Amino acid sequence: MAERKPFLLRIDPTVLEALQRWANDDLRSLNGQIEFLLRQALKNGGRMKGKKQD
Repeated sequence: MAERKPFLLRIDPTVLEALQRWANDDLRSLNGQIEFLLRQALKNGGRMKGKKQD
């Protein structure tokens, strides 16, 4: 598995609460949900070419 690097994220509490609810609905951790959404946005934006995509 690829190395994972810690990253500090400052986020509006309302956005964080909404993300946590969404993660709960999708049976993911909050971190997993954020990574999933970022990967999805990168893929949709054509920024993940040649990389492993979920």
